[in-house]
Amino acid sequence: MPVVGFLHNTSPGQWTPFVDAFRMGLRDGGYIDGQNVRMEFRWAEGHDERMPAMAADLVSRQVTVIVTNTGGALAAKALTMTIPIVFLVGNDPVKLGLVASLNRPGGNLTGINFFAQELEAKRLGLLHELVPRAAAVAVFVNPTRPNALEQLRIVQESARKLGLQIHVAYASTEREIDTRFAGFAQQQVGALIVTSEPIFFARKIVVLAARYAIPAIYGGREWAAAGGLMGYGASTPDVYRQAGVQTSKLLKGEKPGDLPVLQPTKYELVVNLKTAKTLGLTVPPDLLATADEVIE
Repeated sequence: MPVVGFLHNTSPGQWTPFVDAFRMGLRDGGYIDGQNVRMEFRWAEGHDERMPAMAADLVSRQVTVIVTNTGGALAAKALTMTIPIVFLVGNDPVKLGLVASLNRPGGNLTGINFFAQELEAKRLGLLHELVPRAAAVAVFVNPTRPNALEQLRIVQESARKLGLQIHVAYASTEREIDTRFAGFAQQQVGALIVTSEPIFFARKIVVLAARYAIPAIYGGREWAAAGGLMGYGASTPDVYRQAGVQTSKLLKGEKPGDLPVLQPTKYELVVNLKTAKTLGLTVPPDLLATADEVIE
């Protein structure tokens, strides 16, 4: 039975809906976990430094395919040129050195680029539309990620055009997230961008934003559904379903270097009106009209 090694830097509880979506994609391609394919999981529980060792373990076990995010893809690529790797990344995989091109990846990697960092400027614009009086905006950035500087550059460039001041909140652990929130009052932060980064996916960050009464926009609908003010980004379940379909093609013998890197087919803007009311915000009608989902 072929084995799919699933490597991620979060925890299984957080990622259950997305693993289910991945299994759905596998099923669409004719594979059912436990019947004609077996999934083997490695979770780093928020510790990025564990990813290389976990990737090495999957490679040593000679799994059939490795499915992973940015850190895992970079680690696995350095370890094997033969095991197919399906990546899910938020920034340009060509710039990361994962593939030669999007249409013809070459080598043993392919996957999905969900353009998370390219959407940061759009998120800042949406946040400014909802909270126009917020002159200082904080942005959470994980400095350990390969795309951290590029994420920050995009946000800062967009902020200059809008005449906003940006406060960079570097954090890669829950303790650092606590510390950054505690400092926002002194910095007179009026709004917050939470970049699309697995370490920021935890519900805790939504709870802290509510406790400190800071309007925030996040990387997708999951944050808004958990009580966050707004979420904008690619549909994460749809992205993982696509990754499952890609993986099924590799299990059938297609070469990763011949499979173009995919992009999301669905983007969502979700607004939580209950949270807006709690924060004393009135959502502009034009913004509500463009939302794909409004949580009341």
